[in-house]
Amino acid sequence: MTEAVEAVEAGAGEVSWAQEVEAVTGFWRGLGLPGLLDVHTHFLPDNIQRRVWAQFDEAGPKIGRPWPIRYRGSVEERVEQLRELGVRRFSTLPYAHRPGIADYLNDWAAQFKQQVPESVWSATFYPEPEAGAYVSAGIEAGVEIFKVHVQVGEFDLDDPLLDPVWGLLAEAGTPVVVHAGHAPVGNDFTGPAPMARVLAAHPRLRLVVAHLGAPDYLDFLALAERYDRVHLDTTMVFTDFWPTTYPDELLVRLADRGDRILLGTDFPTIPYPYSHQLEGLARLDLGDDWLRAVCWHNAAALLGAPA
Repeated sequence: MTEAVEAVEAGAGEVSWAQEVEAVTGFWRGLGLPGLLDVHTHFLPDNIQRRVWAQFDEAGPKIGRPWPIRYRGSVEERVEQLRELGVRRFSTLPYAHRPGIADYLNDWAAQFKQQVPESVWSATFYPEPEAGAYVSAGIEAGVEIFKVHVQVGEFDLDDPLLDPVWGLLAEAGTPVVVHAGHAPVGNDFTGPAPMARVLAAHPRLRLVVAHLGAPDYLDFLALAERYDRVHLDTTMVFTDFWPTTYPDELLVRLADRGDRILLGTDFPTIPYPYSHQLEGLARLDLGDDWLRAVCWHNAAALLGAPA
């Protein structure tokens, strides 16, 4: 058993903050990494963050189960927690849930980037007539990653209003994290088929499939096997909390596409220690080189590593 695996297993379960820091930093140091790059974390304006957390507290219809959130500190406290864990770059990933809110979220995320320079400058969009203009402006300004959430926003990825947006993003090569899987609660807009249609029209898109596409892992992984700019993030998969069944061939195919898998966690909206996500990845037993690629090198190639 490697030093990295031992570190995160030692930090599993109910642990103090000091133990959690020790487990996470021991994990990446055991792999010989300078830290972690997490492509799937969330920071939102306080008023929206409170509403999002309320939905989780109530186990609302899009949550589907009790979901006790572990990290509820202020924005400043949560940033400091990631820094203490050694997460060198992390996203904000705002997601527009209705028309007319993307600009507000994007302005807030731009201010966050100014205040937290190591963060990944994030933005969002929604199928609305203005989307092409504000996405173009964001790309020109330097936005590093976009996020859309079709389960929450309830829209089709191939909505005609988004066609110019996908064209802009394909040309620019700016990554887009897309929550398109049915988990935790599917609807008429989730699943691999809409993303497949978008990629057929815009094959150069650099998409990141959130949550490894759960529960349709193989269908979303097939898109990464077909399109060389498609990635998948690990957010919440292979943890004890995620209620899912993993196909027998999944690990073999994940090993084969080890250069397309990115560390994601959903911090702060997770019901377990940050170290448990790392434990879930380590116990797949895909090797230290695979873990190094997933936890650092792949995201560094996609987004750039910090100095």
